[in-house]
Amino acid sequence: MNTLNQIEQFKKIKYELTRFMLIYKFALDEIETKIEILKQEFQSLHDYSPIEHTKSRIKSPESIMNKMLRKNKEFSLTAVKNSIKDIAGLRITCSFISDIYHVSEMLQKQDDLKILDIKDYIKNPKPNGYQSLHLLVEVPVFMSDCQEQVCVEVQIRTIAMDFWASLEHKIFYKYDQAVPEHLTRELKHAADSANALDLQMERLHREIKEIKDAQGEDSDEELRRIIINNQQFTLPANFIKLLGE
Repeated sequence: MNTLNQIEQFKKIKYELTRFMLIYKFALDEIETKIEILKQEFQSLHDYSPIEHTKSRIKSPESIMNKMLRKNKEFSLTAVKNSIKDIAGLRITCSFISDIYHVSEMLQKQDDLKILDIKDYIKNPKPNGYQSLHLLVEVPVFMSDCQEQVCVEVQIRTIAMDFWASLEHKIFYKYDQAVPEHLTRELKHAADSANALDLQMERLHREIKEIKDAQGEDSDEELRRIIINNQQFTLPANFIKLLGE
């Protein structure tokens, strides 16, 4: 193969790989927009959002290649798409365990999302103590010349679960996955403590809500105040009466 042909082939491979990675980036953009809409809706209408924050990532080409080699799979973009379902990942962090299932239900109700798989590591934690709710979601991405169905792995967990998972990952990375047995035991105990904290905070959250509900109606001034996109509006006193007529 002469140099000119090599250059053209490299350009073609670069184009196809760039397009492949962009599709996963666009899929993440789509689902992050959905999450942001839900977050703003709850903050505006309920003065509380079950979503604390999100974090997304896309596997690098090197990471994808290494995973295909470990799986002993042929290396083609079609094979990659069929074999690796977590190229695009989104982590949603919530305050309470009940929020996790609430967010999951809202995503499952969206008609343009197809839920391919659900793994509940909260009801069934991993042996090392790991807890999280995993959804494998198929997201439609509209390109200039076609529509692509793209898999995104969504992990939903509490702040305590996320803190534990982050620490566990750092320890395994430090010891190159050969973690001393006593640290493994300590990590499992820490996971149990994190779960106990989540359950305690869930009870407090429920009790506080019951107290708030028992306090009665909001003041007239609070009823007339709305906030849209961080901008506050006060409705005229007769506005609500006119709408109710």
